[in-house]
Amino acid sequence: MIPKPAQTLVLDTNVCLDLFVFRDPRCEVLLAAMQSGAVNCLTRADCRTEWTLVLAYARLGLTAQAQQAALAEFDRLITVTTDAVFDGPALPVCKDTDDQKFLELAASSGAHCLLTKDKALLKLARRTHKLGLFQIMSPTQWVAVHEQDLRAADMPTLQ
Repeated sequence: MIPKPAQTLVLDTNVCLDLFVFRDPRCEVLLAAMQSGAVNCLTRADCRTEWTLVLAYARLGLTAQAQQAALAEFDRLITVTTDAVFDGPALPVCKDTDDQKFLELAASSGAHCLLTKDKALLKLARRTHKLGLFQIMSPTQWVAVHEQDLRAADMPTLQ
C-alpha cells in the first residue's frame, strides 16, 4: 500500500494562537498531526512577522519567555516558504485586507486547505472550492473531516 502524501495546510494567526498559546483542546488532533508529520504547514515571511507582532500584544499578557516558546514551536512545526507566483484564476478578495496574504500563500503554495476562524475568510470557502483551488475551513471542521483517517494511520498522540 502506497502511503498518501501529507496534506499541506496554511494556518492563519488566530489558529496559531489556539495551537501554541491557548492550547485549545479542539486543536489537539491538528497539533498531533503537525508533530507527527501527517500534515505539512507552510507560512511565508510576512505571515511569520504578523505572528511575532501578535505574540507581543500586551492584551495577551505573554512573558518574553512564553513568546519565545510559542515562536520556537511555530518555527519547528511550520515551514517558511519563499514567495511563489500563483498562476491561476483570480483569487477572491478578502474584506479584511490583512488576511489576503493567507489566501495568496495557500494558492501559491498549492496548499490543500487554509485553516482559519476568521469569518471574512470562511465566507470565501465556496469561491475557492468552485475555482478548484484550496479548501477554507475552521480547525474544528478540519479535525471532524480528518480525525478518523489520522487515528487509523496510528498517528502518535500528543507528547
